[in-house]
Amino acid sequence: MIMLGLACPVGAQSYPSRPIRFIVPNPTGGGADLVARVIGQKLAVNLGQQVVIDNRAGAGGIIGTDLAAKSEPNGYTLMLGYTANLCFAPSLFSKLPYDPVRDFAPVTLVGSTYYLLAAHPSVPVKSVKELIALAQAKPGKLNFASNGNGQGNHLAGELFKIMAGVNLIHVPYKGGGPALAAVLGSEAQLIFGSTLSTLVHVKASRLRGLAITAANRSAFSADLPTIAEAGVPGYEMSTWMGVLVAANTPRELVAKLHAEIAGILQAADVRQRLSGDGLEPLGSSPTEFAGLIKANIAKWAGVIKGAGIRID
Repeated sequence: MIMLGLACPVGAQSYPSRPIRFIVPNPTGGGADLVARVIGQKLAVNLGQQVVIDNRAGAGGIIGTDLAAKSEPNGYTLMLGYTANLCFAPSLFSKLPYDPVRDFAPVTLVGSTYYLLAAHPSVPVKSVKELIALAQAKPGKLNFASNGNGQGNHLAGELFKIMAGVNLIHVPYKGGGPALAAVLGSEAQLIFGSTLSTLVHVKASRLRGLAITAANRSAFSADLPTIAEAGVPGYEMSTWMGVLVAANTPRELVAKLHAEIAGILQAADVRQRLSGDGLEPLGSSPTEFAGLIKANIAKWAGVIKGAGIRID
């Protein structure tokens, strides 16, 4: 655990009057950890209390998420939640120790990111429409690499298969690095890759960028169309992160945390830092974030069931 900020004396009856724990269900050094530290540093200054980043990795985020779900609903434990542990997990695991809707009070959406669909140059396609045509002409002959079963880019590929009506073979790897290396080495042919790690290879012509999975074009990859406009209307796959607290946390505390974190997300230096790491800073009301979680649970339940994916 790492402490951010310096404690300042405050009134015994005011909030916060002691350090705040910020649970990240991921290891140190990853994207979620970075986001939590950026927010935690600012929050510590604004609230005059330490913010303790508590990395609780394991079981695909389940360990840390369950810990946050069972924390005291007093505003002193925050969690950085994301699409996988809140919306994929209910359909991937037969027994979850927490309920992502019942056990949490959403505070605010932090931001979202998307994937980049890229092909090895040996694949004779230069657009999504050409990829669909090739896949339909040769069903089961094209494959795509992912970070592992049930990971975001695996589900991006499964959604593409369903909506485009094609049969691509999924090849799971143990992480994003090995998956990207497999496509660069032509061991695999396609990837729905992290924009940050994949775009550099597209620009160097080591991979051919076809489209992005976001709903709208991005300044970060301005030359690439969305999959929706490139041939699969309605396709959209973005993953997001947000801050939550335990259910039954007093509304006034949720409102205070929302105001503080939403304000932090509007700071120019925070927006620049998060955007540089491929996350589009957003912010939302607690109600909007709750609605997003419910909608995504339903959306991905259909995709996961249709693809027959189970982790346990």
